[in-house]
Amino acid sequence: MNTAATEEETLMGSPPIPPTDRTTSWMADSDRSMVTVAVYDDYASAQRAVDHLSDNRFPVERSAIVGTGLRLVEKVTGRLTVGKAALAGAVSGAWIGLFIGLLFGIFSVSDWWRVILFAVVLGALWGAAFGAIAHAFTGGRRDFSSLSRLEAARYAVVVDAEFAEPATRLLTGLTKP
Repeated sequence: MNTAATEEETLMGSPPIPPTDRTTSWMADSDRSMVTVAVYDDYASAQRAVDHLSDNRFPVERSAIVGTGLRLVEKVTGRLTVGKAALAGAVSGAWIGLFIGLLFGIFSVSDWWRVILFAVVLGALWGAAFGAIAHAFTGGRRDFSSLSRLEAARYAVVVDAEFAEPATRLLTGLTKP
């Protein structure tokens, strides 16, 4: 691949880079030299590229998708009150109570359902109490709920150095569906 705009760049929305960026020992189970054969702006495009390699019988176990430019994105989902913290704790406690109740219920001689019910109720009560107490101990420093995720700025498709040329050739002909 050259550095000029290619069909892949036009179709995939991001330019591939020449296979000169080598990474050594990035995988814990090997010390193979890896070569970057393409870079994409979104994960779906990188995934599509690896799928294209797979469809063309490329040994994809010799490839990887590497995200670069990582950042943590935290989406605030709402205000967190003591009541909401207690409710979340109650739900978690009920699940734990259900698990423990099932374990004890298996060995119960009679009324196994009462053992399960008691464990769920007790778990919910303890969970609610711990949820409310844990939230109260934050002292108002985190009165919101959120979801966190990691995002990468770019996604590189890398392959073992010995497979760089066939991978580059296959990806040059890749078209966007």
